[in-house]
Amino acid sequence: MVKSRSFSFSKVMLVLGLLFLYLPMFVLIVYSFNASRLVSVWAGFSTQWYGELFRDEQILSAVWMSLRIAFYSASMAVCLGTLCAFVITRFKKMRGRTLLSSMITAPLVMPEVITGLSLLLLFVQMAQTIGWPVDRGMATIWIAHTTFCSAYVAVVVSARLREVDRSIEEAAMDLGCTPLKTFFVITLPVIAPALVSGWLLAFTLSLDDLVIASFVSGPGATTLPMVVFSSVRMGVSPEINALATLIIAAVSVIAFIAWLWMRRAEKRRLRPVSDKHLTLPTSDLV
Repeated sequence: MVKSRSFSFSKVMLVLGLLFLYLPMFVLIVYSFNASRLVSVWAGFSTQWYGELFRDEQILSAVWMSLRIAFYSASMAVCLGTLCAFVITRFKKMRGRTLLSSMITAPLVMPEVITGLSLLLLFVQMAQTIGWPVDRGMATIWIAHTTFCSAYVAVVVSARLREVDRSIEEAAMDLGCTPLKTFFVITLPVIAPALVSGWLLAFTLSLDDLVIASFVSGPGATTLPMVVFSSVRMGVSPEINALATLIIAAVSVIAFIAWLWMRRAEKRRLRPVSDKHLTLPTSDLV
């Protein structure tokens, strides 16, 4: 009797949690097809706001700007984060290793307001000292997002590097490979899944950032979160609902494709194991 009650309670809490998470999204998707400009008044089904969305040059330029910054920031963050992770995990007797590890992981726990303000003061001081950057724009946002995302990539890659079998690398160097060739031939393919995960994490963080970009951006560089936030402050519009619906649809499709790819990879990995157990040696049959 106790088990049935606890099971029912678990199901109720699960349903309430899912409703709390996904019911607002469902309402947002429904009202993106509202014919009225007033969000709280339903005036019939219409897709006119999707057409208005694709005719809005400000939103389209902000989307293109955010995608470019996220791509460049994620790529650079993977390079810097991998180097930092390699130094932390492989050079354990290096002087100042603890200080370096603390400095790398500091952006993980530091408030974004502090990070954005410090980078803003850095760019202002650089402009007064060396004359660059003249204007804060895409380059400053890219540098700020790279600084912010490199710490996350370093944590992801370092966790994978600790699991790498060092004996394979030592065997390759004994056969005449240089450390650089060993890294690209042996280590890099092993940590490739961690690099992909770190790149996706950095891409998402850069695409979703609002606070740091607000500090280091200028009049000519506006990202998508900044446009959405400024529009929502004046009131939610059907165009923003349509934009959010498209983002939800894109994320859902990407998540489904990733799940399908991981499922097929898991099946391919388990198939040789099952075939090995099903195939018995001739001596065992005799």
